[in-house]
Amino acid sequence: MAFFTTSDDRDLYFKDTGSGTPLLCLAGLTRNTKDFSFLAPYVTDLRLIAMDYRGRGQSDYDPDFMNYNVPRESQDVIELLDHLGLDRVAVLGTSRGGLIAMALAISHPERLRAVVLNDVGPVIEPTGIAKIMGYIGKQPVSKTYDHAAQALQHVMEPQFPGISLDRWRQVAEFQYEQTADGLALRYDPALRTALMDQAAAGETPDLWAFFEALRDIPTGVIRGANSDILGTETLIEMHKRHPGLISVEVPDRGHVPFLDEPQSLNLIRKVLDAA
Repeated sequence: MAFFTTSDDRDLYFKDTGSGTPLLCLAGLTRNTKDFSFLAPYVTDLRLIAMDYRGRGQSDYDPDFMNYNVPRESQDVIELLDHLGLDRVAVLGTSRGGLIAMALAISHPERLRAVVLNDVGPVIEPTGIAKIMGYIGKQPVSKTYDHAAQALQHVMEPQFPGISLDRWRQVAEFQYEQTADGLALRYDPALRTALMDQAAAGETPDLWAFFEALRDIPTGVIRGANSDILGTETLIEMHKRHPGLISVEVPDRGHVPFLDEPQSLNLIRKVLDAA
């Protein structure tokens, strides 16, 4: 297993496999490196790098949960790139990872070769935020992966029709850890408190300025057709503000596409080819 130590002395886990063009994969808010397992078999010609943010997966939890924020996580990304000796990378950012990519476009644009945003943009739909706050930081009720898979299939069927129980069991294994007492979260539950306290501290910054910082960087957007996070009107506006933007809508997917869909894979390749 590979770890690097941040400037504030946290040990963060990362995976670095393959060779070729480096593609840095940044996961969703509560997710980890396992999130890109469905993508990996289709990009064996690339150097695939993924990391667990602080407080997620196998990385250290932060005793100061207010450090679970996009600016600090963006700095952790830069420190990982420095650790690996990489000047520039393409970034594939899922949800929270996409917000980090946009933040890097402001703070370190010279480090970005290209960016793919997986079902995220400068406007996050209120219904999606409400759904996230409904589950984040709460321990799973299910005691086994099989039970969790059934629960996921039931809850996600409207956004992800026709997905097999086997696929949902894989997702459950990515999200939860089996313990003697049942399933447990693979992230620090204090992430919920961090989000609530940060929201109470003030308004969210205007993310359009962050997105517009991508204008000179080859950029693509993958949107789940049933997404409750990235709205169609937001995507239309993104095209207006980034004339070179390319996007694709993945049918029968919500938040977030698995990235092994043909539409997702084709868009990733197009963006990398343009870099």
